[in-house]
Amino acid sequence: MLQDKVAIVTGAARGIGREFALALARAGAKVVAADVNDCSETVALAGANAAAVRVDVTDAASTQAMADAAARWGRIDILVNNAALYATLKGGRFEKIAEADWDDAMRVNVKGIWLCCKAVVPFMRRAGGGSIVNMASLAALYGTPFALHYTVSKAAVIGLTRGLARELGRDNIRVNAIAPSAVLTEGTRQFFGDKHDRAIEVIAAGQSIARNLQPGDVAGTMLWLASEQSAFVTGQTIAVDGGATNN
Repeated sequence: MLQDKVAIVTGAARGIGREFALALARAGAKVVAADVNDCSETVALAGANAAAVRVDVTDAASTQAMADAAARWGRIDILVNNAALYATLKGGRFEKIAEADWDDAMRVNVKGIWLCCKAVVPFMRRAGGGSIVNMASLAALYGTPFALHYTVSKAAVIGLTRGLARELGRDNIRVNAIAPSAVLTEGTRQFFGDKHDRAIEVIAAGQSIARNLQPGDVAGTMLWLASEQSAFVTGQTIAVDGGATNN
């Protein structure tokens, strides 16, 4: 489906990002697994057509180095902006959120996507087009309370996706977002802490499909958006949430 395409996945060291990198590799793409943490395990699982790159998405020089590394394969066709600050964020009432935590959420979750796009889009233009997939969240669509820094940052991702799609359409570059509900990952467990089991139970109960998402449940939507099967889809945010937003 994606034979000989070159894809970058940020936040690929574990969780959803790792699942995305493996799914792209299985679909035939050459994959750059990028993360501030070590991606060697992801690359070992993905196989010969995968490479690991250390990246700090908040740093322009680092994101440019990531793009340059991917372009050694001759082109860049797909960018999956999955890296985000989530697991280590401290929730609570909005007035109790530390200013530094607010700034960190915006810097990683919003500025990080902007910088990755700035670095990668010139290579996509040279390749004649491409697909950018941004990870938003049900938090933005639902208006999740007690995590306002995260909720607002993911709402910004939706706005960024919509505006960038309008800018890049003439370059044959599509930009879309995925908004999942809570996915069963190490990051989700870390975010909810001792409230994890109760939180995911409540989330599942509020969905039409009353089970929690696994990383693989999101990968199919990402592959569709990355491929030519969605060639006329851009500027969209697709909820992968078991029907939660319809209840």
